[in-house]
Amino acid sequence: MLSLFGLLLGLGLLIVLTMRGFNLFITAPLCALLVALTNGIPFWQLNDKLDFVHGYMAGFSSFVAAWFLMFLLGSLFGKLMEHSGAADAVALAIVKRLGHTRAVLAIVLACAVLTYGGVSLFVVAFSAYPMAVSLFKGANLPRRFIPATLALGSVTFTMTSAGSPEIQNWIPIPYLGTTPYAGWQVSIIVAVFMAVGGYLALMWMIKNAQAKGEQFVSRASDPTVTDKPLPHWLTGLIPLLVVLVTSFLLHDSLQQAALIIALTGGVVSLYLLTFRFIHNPGAATNEGVLGALLAIGNTAAVVGFGGVAKLTPAFNQVVEYMTHLPGPELIGAAVAVSAIAGLTGSASGGQVIALPEIAPTYLDRGVDAEQLHRVVAISSGALDSLPHNGYVVTTIRAICGESHQNAYWPVAVVSVLMPVLGVILAITLFQWF
Repeated sequence: MLSLFGLLLGLGLLIVLTMRGFNLFITAPLCALLVALTNGIPFWQLNDKLDFVHGYMAGFSSFVAAWFLMFLLGSLFGKLMEHSGAADAVALAIVKRLGHTRAVLAIVLACAVLTYGGVSLFVVAFSAYPMAVSLFKGANLPRRFIPATLALGSVTFTMTSAGSPEIQNWIPIPYLGTTPYAGWQVSIIVAVFMAVGGYLALMWMIKNAQAKGEQFVSRASDPTVTDKPLPHWLTGLIPLLVVLVTSFLLHDSLQQAALIIALTGGVVSLYLLTFRFIHNPGAATNEGVLGALLAIGNTAAVVGFGGVAKLTPAFNQVVEYMTHLPGPELIGAAVAVSAIAGLTGSASGGQVIALPEIAPTYLDRGVDAEQLHRVVAISSGALDSLPHNGYVVTTIRAICGESHQNAYWPVAVVSVLMPVLGVILAITLFQWF
């Protein structure tokens, strides 16, 4: 009981401190240390890596090693879009065609296209943020809703839908012998439900905030639209297409390396096309590098907490219990994957830990592999978006410069509530049809 209490206490404290805006470089390791102390995990051992220091740093460093180049290139891409005025040019072109009233819709669609094209979720946020600032400013919308808008287009209906190249849709394949298009009929219905429902909920929250007097508040660091000539909007769109098309074409053969090549192509093409509009390339580069370091550091700090949590007996007990829940198998799979994703703060983590246990058991019971694939994918994108989730932390704090207190609850509505309702709808449809 002490082990479980310590794990839940550490997780709860991390969420509370994150919501209150405390520095994650301090709070994440301290909360992880609390988990270690209550679970009898030694602080450090010379010849055994099952200790707090090795556990935390293994999680921290493995995330940095896996994602540093993507964060760096994605941040550089976003800053060049901002400094060159390309983001403003694209935003103005969208407003001219859709109108200011559809600014949120334009951002959601842009993020959805990039995500479904194979661009990493983190990179989508970096790339779309400059355009989002311009659109929100033009429509005078409260900027604290930008993270939720980015999340709706990135980590909901596109991330876990049939055919999506994101890893959350690909992890179940080797465990279940399925394809990325598993359960596509139900997936389409659920994706439309999450997209429409999330958009309506987001617009309702924005209109309520506007009715209370909230509006866009400019910052000194925001790019300006009127003080310099802008490139043609196509020069901002072409680099985005370079990233999208290159990532899509190379994804199957090169996997994660495809994104590095795609982003490199995007940065180079953006620089060449907009060079004369970038008045201080050094400043843009420096801001991009610093932004990448802050973003990946915040995320890795939380991943390190998950590395310590996985060492605890309580975590193994939770996994054992969750992966052997009684009752309908699809419900059990959804609950197990969601709960583990919530504990680890990772949708992919929830799948990787749960699938080796539930896949053979449920398949032996006759559960349809395609149905199980889709339920696992959708449910992994629900409770993973708690305040300590890496994408949530990066998008709210490092990219958008907001606080959790101001920006998280709209994010929770579109990236927690809507996927939970989506997986309930998916299970219901699979049971009926």
